[in-house]
Amino acid sequence: MTRICEAKFCLHSIAACGHILGRALEGYQSNHNVVYSSKVHCVWTPKYLRSVLVGLIAIRCEQIMRQVAAKYQAEILALDIMPDHVHVLVEVDPQFGIHRLVKILKGVSSHSLRQEFRTLKSRPPTRWTNRYLVSTVGGAPLAVIQP
Repeated sequence: MTRICEAKFCLHSIAACGHILGRALEGYQSNHNVVYSSKVHCVWTPKYLRSVLVGLIAIRCEQIMRQVAAKYQAEILALDIMPDHVHVLVEVDPQFGIHRLVKILKGVSSHSLRQEFRTLKSRPPTRWTNRYLVSTVGGAPLAVIQP
């Protein structure tokens, strides 16, 4: 019986601590279960390293990615679209998962860009490669990390 009481006390203490942390610490996000600061740097490339992300395509790609991130409560801190790759610095809920966010960003942007720009309608069914790089940011200042 003692262990059950101890476990309940620990869970209550953790929940109270999370609530206090959520209000007290700037730079942290929270949902109902987790207080977090989960910033990651992601990079991915178009198929065959083609330099297709230029002009209106790059502008529209940025708009699409920002809309998708907002829809899934992820905050894009920095976004740099180069002709042959994309850098995204994003903060995402760890319960949602960076892998899921990257998959959605790549999928929605690929589909939307192919629908809107005829020059992108080529043989490959997607704009992006399957691979991507994810690097955690940790406590480094954003000025050092931003692409």
